[in-house]
Amino acid sequence: MMKFEDLLLETGGFGRFQILILVMLCLPRINLPMHFLLHNFIAATPSHHCAIPHQEAFVNLTMEEVLLISIPRESDGTFSSCEMFSQPQFHLLLNSSLQSENKSIIQRCQHGWVYDHSQLISTISTQWDLVCEQRGLNQATATFFFIGVTMGAVVFGYLSDRFGRKTMLLLSLVCSLVFGMLSAASVSYSMLAITRALTGVALSGVSLIVLPLAMEWVDIQHRTFTGILSSIFWSIGNMLLAMVAYLVREWHWLLVAVTGPCLLSLVCLWWVPESARWLIAKGKVKQAHRHLLRCARMNRRKDFALSPEALTRMATDKKPAGSYFYISLFKTPVLRKISLCSGVVWFGVSFSYYGMSMNLTSFGLNIYLSQFVFGVIEIPAKMIMYVLVNRVGRRQSQAWTLILTGLCIGANIAIPKPFTSLRSVVAIMGKGFSEAAFTTVFLYTSELYPTILRQNGMGYTSFVARLGGALAPLVFLLDEVWRSLPEVTYCSVAVCSGAVAFLLPETLNMCLPEGIEDVERAQVKVPPETTAPEGMPLQSLLK
Repeated sequence: MMKFEDLLLETGGFGRFQILILVMLCLPRINLPMHFLLHNFIAATPSHHCAIPHQEAFVNLTMEEVLLISIPRESDGTFSSCEMFSQPQFHLLLNSSLQSENKSIIQRCQHGWVYDHSQLISTISTQWDLVCEQRGLNQATATFFFIGVTMGAVVFGYLSDRFGRKTMLLLSLVCSLVFGMLSAASVSYSMLAITRALTGVALSGVSLIVLPLAMEWVDIQHRTFTGILSSIFWSIGNMLLAMVAYLVREWHWLLVAVTGPCLLSLVCLWWVPESARWLIAKGKVKQAHRHLLRCARMNRRKDFALSPEALTRMATDKKPAGSYFYISLFKTPVLRKISLCSGVVWFGVSFSYYGMSMNLTSFGLNIYLSQFVFGVIEIPAKMIMYVLVNRVGRRQSQAWTLILTGLCIGANIAIPKPFTSLRSVVAIMGKGFSEAAFTTVFLYTSELYPTILRQNGMGYTSFVARLGGALAPLVFLLDEVWRSLPEVTYCSVAVCSGAVAFLLPETLNMCLPEGIEDVERAQVKVPPETTAPEGMPLQSLLK
């Protein structure tokens, strides 16, 4: 029986049609990290201290002296962000080292806070005083967003297998635009939390569907190239976020700036066709035939001739694709093992990636430069993975990139804070390994699941990954228990999930499975003389 890969070769393989699709689908990829990592900037907390009452009475004192008599110092010599003296301590003007041992004269901030606006004009933390006792609410905004992404993964993973990739992609873009603009117009913390969660639901559809749709139109020889190219656009979005945030320092307008491109993506993606592979699996052979003819014409294959009846015979499973649900991922032995192990791996990949990506202030660089460098380092990481996944295989690549991510995080626990340059280098290396792990996991997972369950499989793994993404920012709050506990947690999860990756089967040089039976039996290895190694369909798309 003819496989869909053979059919793609008849239509020209990788021609102008596929290139145009990839260009169109890369546009929303740039926009995704600008929302997924936006918390670093809209929730950034500038230097702050308690507001000092009756400050106008100290007209003869400099600002430094006013702070000296009003704000206690921390152990490192800096002024406290969350405490103040109940009465001015004028004796400190004579000797600033005479810090009182009497804790009863120190109290929490009573009159609000004063923020340093030299770098950030406005953030949600300065607008609603999400500092000190309210610090948890500030971190929770990222969690609310990823809870939305988690819910969206379940919804869009199923719906795109049921109703089609393109329909759900357009719907998710429309919702992303609407809820993104509503979040920019938020007048209260509650409104922001709700609209950001709904934006996460909508963007989850974009992140889930864009790359599988591209992968299902590309032949075996060009999947690795396609995935790396698409993944690079995520990194470009990372770098653009740093530049846009540097130029737009007010959080309302920053949200508008990163949401606006959804409209351009919506216009461009209207041209992109539905997946012919999905249409055939669904039984809609006439629509698939029309798209394949269009593909052949654009690729200048005038000799292409295939009847709808021939496409009907290509169906690999009598059960309609839409009748499967997430429970189908656990009904058969091999799929069950794949799903359980993939869930653990996805959790570790996402948890460690966002743990590093949302901790921009800990590595000796300012947040804009850290964000930009973290985006730049992802590109060589992807280039290296282009070689490794086809040389050493998916399983080894996945496992070792995760383990090395954890080791880099662990190394920074041991490196003293004053060694900022060394800490920055190790952090950048860890970010590179983390991105390599994310790049590999999309390729690996999409090759493990059959076409009729691929979006369900990606939806399930995305759900687990987003749990990791939702928990990652909250782990920072553990530094109140032990300063290094967040890093220890990220390190442990990355190493353990990397070890679990060794339990998954290898997919290098294997045909994409179409039905469940293809997964349950040993996959047929593609003869090296007939095709190049099968490659990367999706890369870092859930981030």
